[in-house]
Amino acid sequence: MIKIYFHNNCFDGLASAAVFTNFYKNALCKNCEFVYEGLAHRAGEVFLDVNFEGDENAIVDFKYSSDSRLTWWFDHHQSAFLTREDEAHFKADKSGRKFYDPTYQSCTKFIVEMLLKHFGFDSGRLAELIKWANIIDSAQFESAKAAVDLQEPAMKLMQVIEGVRDSSLLHRLIAEFQEKSLKQIIELPWVQDVFQPLYQRHLQSIDIIRGSAQYAEGTIFFDISGHEMDAYNKFIPYYLYPEATYCVGVSLSPSRAKISVGSNPWSPFPRTQNLAALCERHGGGGHPVVGAISFKPEEVQKARIIGQEIAMELRNSSRV
Repeated sequence: MIKIYFHNNCFDGLASAAVFTNFYKNALCKNCEFVYEGLAHRAGEVFLDVNFEGDENAIVDFKYSSDSRLTWWFDHHQSAFLTREDEAHFKADKSGRKFYDPTYQSCTKFIVEMLLKHFGFDSGRLAELIKWANIIDSAQFESAKAAVDLQEPAMKLMQVIEGVRDSSLLHRLIAEFQEKSLKQIIELPWVQDVFQPLYQRHLQSIDIIRGSAQYAEGTIFFDISGHEMDAYNKFIPYYLYPEATYCVGVSLSPSRAKISVGSNPWSPFPRTQNLAALCERHGGGGHPVVGAISFKPEEVQKARIIGQEIAMELRNSSRV
């Protein structure tokens, strides 16, 4: 049994799992059983309840684990290592099956190129999925409006992936990604059953964020922790405030209080702050252009305070 752990509720995470599965199935073991488990960033030890029970275990698009049972790893986040010891463990690895490069815009594209370079495997049959994973994870949309309108099948599937909480449905999508076009997938009756209510929530979330957002000196701050909105389209703030450079949002779910820190890909003013480094100071991480910090749900007030402090720091940076 091959167990694949992936960044949960993330288009790039699911696409990474699909690409790695397709490689393993076609290059290494055609009749293997594949089992999936989504991993989420949270306060404390993120691998505490991860058992690595597969005959082989892979992590894609998520932090590194030094557990001896981990056999494959691919990641592209700046904050990939929980500790210096984990980073040293990775650098000492001689298996040839663990790969890291934070310069890649998506983990999916990174996996594709590593599989081609080191194993001669061509993932071209999944070209559409690879293309959209790269666009979505690096926010290469024409505009914030295009990112919020959800006209493309990939964008509708992004909404499904980020909003659904039934892990079995996410695992079904990993399989569908390998067999169908994105247009065919979004038109599946079961996918439409999931998408339509999520789309209505998406429209409502625009009004909720509009009502909460405070914009000043290039930075948006909003706190929606009082609403049942643990997932939302992260481009909505830039749709509402196109002139913004940064955005800081506080949200709450049953599993965590979260501060999301992002930068506007379409801002007329350049980003000057490394948001991953900023989040790392509070136990979070991410990429230079986007990051997040997780707290226990009961620490939501702490998240609110730190979120406001980060927003003020970003506002002050715009004055320099």
